[in-house]
Amino acid sequence: MVMSYIPSFLIALLLASSGLGSCFHFTSLAEACSPSGQLVGKAGHCNTENNSECCKAGKKYPQYLCSPPVTGATSARMTINSFKKGGDGGGPSECDNRYHSNKERVVALSTGWFNHRSRCGKNIRINANGKSVLAKVVDECDSVNGCDAEHDFQPPCHNNIVDASRAVWKALGIPYSQIGDYQITWSDA
Repeated sequence: MVMSYIPSFLIALLLASSGLGSCFHFTSLAEACSPSGQLVGKAGHCNTENNSECCKAGKKYPQYLCSPPVTGATSARMTINSFKKGGDGGGPSECDNRYHSNKERVVALSTGWFNHRSRCGKNIRINANGKSVLAKVVDECDSVNGCDAEHDFQPPCHNNIVDASRAVWKALGIPYSQIGDYQITWSDA
């Protein structure tokens, strides 16, 4: 007896073209990290030291439990954060419950990349502006919670953020006029 089979992608194609595919959910890699909910903003005292976005009362902000997959050159947006006491980073760092000087090369990662503290104390390699630098993960850039005192009344981070200290920006030689939101790649070191 000869056994034949139909590859799974062909089954998916047949289901989709027949209309039966709507009964099933197929996700591509790009769709694999969609918002998991929304947070309704509450306004409060927000430190705008680094031109931080402050929550607006009633505005809906997307929440993410995931981040895009980590590769050898993971695309991300680098933002600036002050990890010092009284800075726009809010409370002490999640990994060590400490504040950090702006002269230290430290970062916070979006919730999915922070991965339940699995990267705490580890270095990542950041590539931008033709340069590469190592930075230590000390905090989570919370992609689920925000708009409260603990998060300095800032909205949840997007799912693709590497929130970096001034020392990281300086080491990458990024011009002062471009500090704030910069396209980078990063990988585990």
